[in-house]
Amino acid sequence: MRKGYIHIYTGNSKGKTTAALGLALRAMGAGLKVFVGQFVKKRICSEHKALERFKDLITIRQYGTGFLRAKVLTPSEKASAKKGLGDVKKALLSGQYDMVILDEINIAVHYGLLSADDVLKLLDKKPQKTEVIITGRYADEKLIKKADLVTEMKEVKHYFKQGVKARKGIEY
Repeated sequence: MRKGYIHIYTGNSKGKTTAALGLALRAMGAGLKVFVGQFVKKRICSEHKALERFKDLITIRQYGTGFLRAKVLTPSEKASAKKGLGDVKKALLSGQYDMVILDEINIAVHYGLLSADDVLKLLDKKPQKTEVIITGRYADEKLIKKADLVTEMKEVKHYFKQGVKARKGIEY
């Protein structure tokens, strides 16, 4: 890789984390090392179990207490997000990883667990060759401006509205 770029996957439809993990899979197939910091999330899903087989190429850490639904933020939620940002910074600057994924960090910024300015400061320190992937709904305009690639997942139709619950191996 000659130059690493900043990607954002945002929008109100599913597929943002899936797109980021698809890039991670492609990177690992090329022998690149990947760090994934998952903000807000705390549940171990099927993709974690599958990626465990490639632990020599991928590191996944979770920094959350579960999904946020416009509630009052607890000190532990804020501390977890702050720790996550610190760990991601260490991973980014370590030179150990070719790709760093900040999964659901847009949600953490939107709900005030982190500031967009803190994320921008982190991105300013990005080594030239490192690819950075940012996911989550509600991408901040400052982050969108900084990114090299922005994709918005737009919900056109979703079976959830017909009562279909999250399914193992598909949604988690």
